[in-house]
Amino acid sequence: PFYTRRCITEDLSWSLVTVPPLTELCLQHIAHNFEKNPILNYLLPEHQKKVVDRLSTSLPLTVTANTVSHEDYWKRCCMERWQVCEVSNYGGSWKRMFFERHLENILKFFIPNSTDPKQVLDLIPLCKGYVRKLEIDQFLPPLQVDQKEESNDLSDTEEDAELDEVYTHHYDLKDLITALPHLQELHLTYGVKSCGMNFEWSLFNFTELDCSNLATAVKMCRNLKVFKLTRSKVDDEKIKLLARNLQHHPCLLELDLSHNLIRDHGAQALGKLISYSKLETLDLCNNQICHLGAQALAQGLTESSTLTSLNLRLNFVEDKGGEAIGRALLTNTSLKSLHLGSNNLSEPTAAVFSQVLAQNTTLTSISFSCNHLGLDGGKHLLEGLTNNKTLTELDLRHAEVEQETDFLIHEIVWANREAVRLGSLQHPTTEPL
Repeated sequence: PFYTRRCITEDLSWSLVTVPPLTELCLQHIAHNFEKNPILNYLLPEHQKKVVDRLSTSLPLTVTANTVSHEDYWKRCCMERWQVCEVSNYGGSWKRMFFERHLENILKFFIPNSTDPKQVLDLIPLCKGYVRKLEIDQFLPPLQVDQKEESNDLSDTEEDAELDEVYTHHYDLKDLITALPHLQELHLTYGVKSCGMNFEWSLFNFTELDCSNLATAVKMCRNLKVFKLTRSKVDDEKIKLLARNLQHHPCLLELDLSHNLIRDHGAQALGKLISYSKLETLDLCNNQICHLGAQALAQGLTESSTLTSLNLRLNFVEDKGGEAIGRALLTNTSLKSLHLGSNNLSEPTAAVFSQVLAQNTTLTSISFSCNHLGLDGGKHLLEGLTNNKTLTELDLRHAEVEQETDFLIHEIVWANREAVRLGSLQHPTTEPL
């Protein structure tokens, strides 16, 4: 008899479970072809997430910007691109962080007459819904085509900045920031970071044309609340132009002009700005304001009903300026914080502020640090504080006040602070249900 033996080969590892469902295969296909056909919005929410989790972070922004709203995707984009990502600085939105930092990076390395402006303008439709704050801490000047003759060794002098004025105009922000409807904060520094051995004064020029362009742009940026222009060699003429354009701004609340070259004429323009605007915070730290400028700012204080914080640290207002500001605070009822550190103030200013502390019920913080108030100046302040219940901070470090006087002042201020703290515990602010 003849027997036939039949053998069946079987793959023991094969199972029906390992075959992907048709839905999964479709989602893989959509993710793989997303750049050509981004149909994310046609999918169910749970399917959208599966597709987004598979998307590459290198996809063009023209595809993803207005299509992908999932925060997980933008978190991946941020984490892969930057080492430090503090999302709380961006309202908790990873997408906002990505577009703000991406735009900032383009602007920081934009070279006028070399970089194509379309790099910035083409980004506007993609980022305008998400950008609320821009911090640009450098602006690059155009490349110099014609090299200067080396007849005079002026390359490391300030005269070089004047010779190169024609070369140093920076990127004009007007077309960009006026097209960002949600922009509320703008922080700018006109200079170059890490220039190393290539240092030239011309790299740190905030030119008249730069100022004119910026003034026009900020005036048109109607939702702007915070404007900071620091470490940019802003002088009197430039600040007068900026102040004129900001005078009737509908939203501006905070203006930071610290570490510039503002003198008395510039301060006079800012005094008018305080009078006419809704400004709440003005920072003029480390400028060159003397007593005439301080008197103009004091006049603005007498007419302002909105300014709550004024910083004049590291200026030269001296007693004539300090007394003027003190007299303004006898009638002003809005200012809460005042910094007059390092202004060469002495006993006459302290005498006026003795009256201020006795009458003013709005001020909560004053700094007289690094001045020359002396023994009598300290006693004046202590006398004014006798019945004061509102001041919770008074900085007298290096103000040459007698140690015992300083201790007694500290006790009064500390008691006021504790009273405010206990009051807030007993009467917490009630939130609407």
